[in-house]
Amino acid sequence: MHRARRPVLIALRGLDPVGTGRQAELLARGLTSGGRDVHVAITSTGGSLAPRLRTAGIEVHEIGRRPVADVAAGVRLAGLVRRLGAGSLLTFGRRQAAMAGLARLAAPGVRTIVHVAVPPRHRGEGRVLRRVDGVVAISEAVAEACRRHGVAGGRIAAVVPGIEPDQGAGLAREAVAERLGLDPACEWTLSVTPLVAEARLERLIWGVDQLGVVRRGMQHVLVGSGPQLRRVWRRARVQHLAERLFVMPHCEILPDLLGHVVLVWQSGVTACGGVILDAMARGVPVVAVATAAARQLVASGETGWIVPAVPESELPRRAFTMLENEAERVRFSTTARDRAAGVFSVERMVAGFAAVLDELA
Repeated sequence: MHRARRPVLIALRGLDPVGTGRQAELLARGLTSGGRDVHVAITSTGGSLAPRLRTAGIEVHEIGRRPVADVAAGVRLAGLVRRLGAGSLLTFGRRQAAMAGLARLAAPGVRTIVHVAVPPRHRGEGRVLRRVDGVVAISEAVAEACRRHGVAGGRIAAVVPGIEPDQGAGLAREAVAERLGLDPACEWTLSVTPLVAEARLERLIWGVDQLGVVRRGMQHVLVGSGPQLRRVWRRARVQHLAERLFVMPHCEILPDLLGHVVLVWQSGVTACGGVILDAMARGVPVVAVATAAARQLVASGETGWIVPAVPESELPRRAFTMLENEAERVRFSTTARDRAAGVFSVERMVAGFAAVLDELA
């Protein structure tokens, strides 16, 4: 039995239903199925998560008015906590974590919990984490990084992500191509990441350039937004990649697109590994530069490849060898599905969050 039935409010920015967005969606659905009153606050515009949550019967509050969560969204979040009488505020993402402090001032009785998917980068982030009631780290490695920033070990819980395959609307390849402006005769790759410095997008662009030399007839989709957008386009134009690289801030048919790509690749640090875990659940092999998220999710040599950051040629080289070796791709596909189902259980993930909520209640 739960000691309290006050609402649980989950806050995150406007996202598509992969990566962090998919984790929040599965969590909201799982907690709701467990009898909790779950609300979701979307702190920025964009993304297709909100209608999916509403379809699942979850009340969604779209409080963001700009593409980036801002101070005004933080004020609205604090007001929403008070209006709902929320017992717990669970945030995903750095900006939302910073908003938790304001929510505590507005509603002193609320318990604030921050989900941390990427190790804290600096003292400011450590200060935010030390002030909340609980931290849910995506892995033991991230939990240890939080401890190094002064967060008490007793307030940290490591909860492994969970996943289940999402078949989308079942769109045929030709329909996906028409919606996104792709060529159905080409092979497609996918990367989903915020366009920020940590994503190291220059590696991905260079990889696209190199693959175009050795393997013709490929198109590459990059889904994300952020301050690096101009730089991405500038480099793409310089390297004459406009016909091969498709950059879009959001993609409401990402689950459908995922079923038609030949590989997913990740060039740098991205919360929840970007689309890696979603790809594994669908049997799509992965090539990723070594990061904490990649090491947690990918079994290198079994479900895909983890490559070193240096030399940068390793990312396109591994992608090329995988594309050239159909037997390896088939083997990786089967093993990826098995690993996603066996290691990354949604039930276990939801139970981990529920335990944190109950302890703080």
